[in-house]
Amino acid sequence: RSHQFEGKIDPYVTPGDPKSGLLPRIHAGVPGEDGTADKLIQAYNFRLCMTNAPENRVPFAKPEGYDAKQYELLLRTLVAGSRHVFGKFDPAPNRKTDTNNHGSFSTDNIGMNYDYPDASYERRREIIREHELYQKGYYYFLCNDPRVPEDVRTKMNQWGLSKDEFVDNGNWPHQIYVREARRMVGDLVVSEPHLKRTKPTTDSIGMGSYNMDSHNVQRYVAIDADGKGYARNEGDVQINPGAPYPISYRAIVPKAGECENLLVPVCVSSSHIAYGSIRMEPVFMILGQSAATAAVLAIDAGTPVQKVEYDKLRVRLVADGQVLEHQSGRAPGAGAVDPSKLPGVVVDDAQAVLTGNWGESSAISPFVGTGYHHDANAGKGEKAAKFQATLAEVGRYEIRIAYSANANRASHVPVTVRYAGGEKVVKIDQRRAPAIDGLWISLGVFQFAPDRPAIVEISNAGTDGHVLIDAVQFLPVGKDTPH
Repeated sequence: RSHQFEGKIDPYVTPGDPKSGLLPRIHAGVPGEDGTADKLIQAYNFRLCMTNAPENRVPFAKPEGYDAKQYELLLRTLVAGSRHVFGKFDPAPNRKTDTNNHGSFSTDNIGMNYDYPDASYERRREIIREHELYQKGYYYFLCNDPRVPEDVRTKMNQWGLSKDEFVDNGNWPHQIYVREARRMVGDLVVSEPHLKRTKPTTDSIGMGSYNMDSHNVQRYVAIDADGKGYARNEGDVQINPGAPYPISYRAIVPKAGECENLLVPVCVSSSHIAYGSIRMEPVFMILGQSAATAAVLAIDAGTPVQKVEYDKLRVRLVADGQVLEHQSGRAPGAGAVDPSKLPGVVVDDAQAVLTGNWGESSAISPFVGTGYHHDANAGKGEKAAKFQATLAEVGRYEIRIAYSANANRASHVPVTVRYAGGEKVVKIDQRRAPAIDGLWISLGVFQFAPDRPAIVEISNAGTDGHVLIDAVQFLPVGKDTPH
């Protein structure tokens, strides 16, 4: 949902005509399938130091090999009203910026880096040159193409490269921003459950905390209900892990049978999603310090890095000020209720079948599990969550809903219970604190039969605030008469 096109932008060379072919920077084929792996890599770009100080501004020049057709899709987004191109000019001192990618068609060169991780040095240089041409052409296009809306051209021409930065490289950064490339596969592969702390991490050598973040990996043609194609980006992920999390020493150590004298603080053993959070520069510095300390201990003891005594490593890291556990603010899991310790059958939001784009959070406790989902008070009528339970016995069950109350919540959230007698819709006020343990409210008692699944569905249709989904509890109360 982020860094996505605003509205349905036509992807074809001749608008409305698929036979005319796709515009440049759109990929043929279908998007990736959820739960499967592929070779697509999140996009790279150059982080630019720009300025709007006239005396220090270098106008964007026309690069050799410039082709205006490469930016036709960008033009269509601007003509349709988007002004996303100014969205990530993060301010720096002296009227300068750290300019990064933002929006549907920006400085990220989506889909042009797939070869990079395993490429030769020469092929990597080719990829970098192509990225440089693309990004220089992007700014030249915005400043000079007469088809670009005048307000965009006028505003963009107030900006340029900083004359006093990268003076030996035409004021252009020396290095491309390689967000992700090759990663080691060690005995431990850090993954999302480690970051969310649903899977334990031992032998901590530092902590991360940033979003599980990925930039887009490709741009494809989606088809709407009327059979018309429109441009769509794929791959952007921005999910908060909920709290700082530890990173294991085993994530920076190769398998013993492969190498015994190598420590890897950057290309760590982790999944794509986990690496999206780990790949922040402060974390690299943290892991670098810990790797150096481990190297000294391995050298002094004459042992492989896999045999470094963690207790000794930990003592030295703590003595040097390294933070290995969460020590301030809300501790990981504070306010969390373990669903495995609750009576009855509990279906957490992590097990629910979600429709639409839900955000995740753990900002307001209490909650069940590691946190809860919320609708961001957007897309009303487009989002729902189905909690389905397998009940061991036929009978009557009290249905309870968990949520954390707040003033910004919706006051009449529709909840549908499907049971043996049919279905019933109950409206709940998530601004009001739950009456049971400050976490649960009861929807009543319902009879469930083996031929009908036990389902509770929460929707955000017609709601007037943020809708939360956390957990549903089915508590057996007897088998007498149906509700």
